[in-house]
Amino acid sequence: MARKKEVQQQGNEELFIALELLQKEKGIPVEFMLDKIKKAISTACKNNYGNEDVDMEIDAAAGKFDVYLKKEVKSQVEFPDREILLEKARELDPMAEEGGFVRIKLDTRQFGRVAAQTARNIIRQGIRDSERGQMMQEFQSKHQELVSGLVERIDPKTGSISLKIGKAEAVLPKSEQIGGESVTEGDYIKVYVVDVRETEKGPKAIISRTHPDLIKRIFETEVPEIYDGTVEIKAVSREAGSRTKLAVLSHNPDVDAVGACIGSRGARVSEIVDELGGEKIDIVEYSDDPKAFIAAALSPANVVSVELSEDGSRSCKVTVPDHQLSLAIGNKGQNARLAAKLTGWKIDIKPESGFYGEEE
Repeated sequence: MARKKEVQQQGNEELFIALELLQKEKGIPVEFMLDKIKKAISTACKNNYGNEDVDMEIDAAAGKFDVYLKKEVKSQVEFPDREILLEKARELDPMAEEGGFVRIKLDTRQFGRVAAQTARNIIRQGIRDSERGQMMQEFQSKHQELVSGLVERIDPKTGSISLKIGKAEAVLPKSEQIGGESVTEGDYIKVYVVDVRETEKGPKAIISRTHPDLIKRIFETEVPEIYDGTVEIKAVSREAGSRTKLAVLSHNPDVDAVGACIGSRGARVSEIVDELGGEKIDIVEYSDDPKAFIAAALSPANVVSVELSEDGSRSCKVTVPDHQLSLAIGNKGQNARLAAKLTGWKIDIKPESGFYGEEE
């Protein structure tokens, strides 16, 4: 009997050691796992004894794990799985009374293969549920934030990148990557968490390197004046991998918003350009005056005049020096397009002489 108890105690200790390991490696609380085990044993008792009314006394600290099947005390027994004769009940508990309950201690080893398998399955499911919950929490805490991820794998067919972000994993599709950027396994790259969704396969973070808000978050980390609110990013327009325009405003007359973003000798903006794989960045001063803002947005071109449409259509005509027409329009119209996105105005650019192509 002592030998049996010793073997059982050893089995219990192994169970608790396994649970402690699960807690350390997966971050799943022991209490959570014990709750799952209790449910598994209730199911096993229902299958084996036709009675799921069980009491469990579990003390992880002491390595104690006892299971009791509860039966109602009756003078006549109709359902032997759930009921026990008064005489037999008093052998277990001399104080037993008809209508009350007695507990019959079970050998926790006797549940057999089916019970063990049930417990394993429920524990596995519990681990999956818990991991999903933890992953969801991890992603939600990073929603609309800039995060650094370890490149674990690059799919040779689709080009999508599998990233490790904290304890969670996410996939950066080719469409959300900066064109022409060279990334290798083992690199750390910054991504923006656009959205978090619950799917059948678990939580999914929608991440991007092309989203305009990635620029906002990177500038927040590199420019203390933006982080503390002295300088505000009012608008961003971006063609990822090629060019970005950023409109900034200072809330302190002693702080130059554009200068703060560029940094001493261009150090801050250079750091960001490197992070984005050489993407060009134009930083301009925001203004509530549409004419001033539109003129600034067309940087690096100089603007002679801005004429706003009088019909309220948010369109304008901009005049630039003849020799700066190409610069104002940009390669394949990019500069004008980004300026329009930045300001929210439709911009029609014409040369000062009124004759297109004269600077040729």
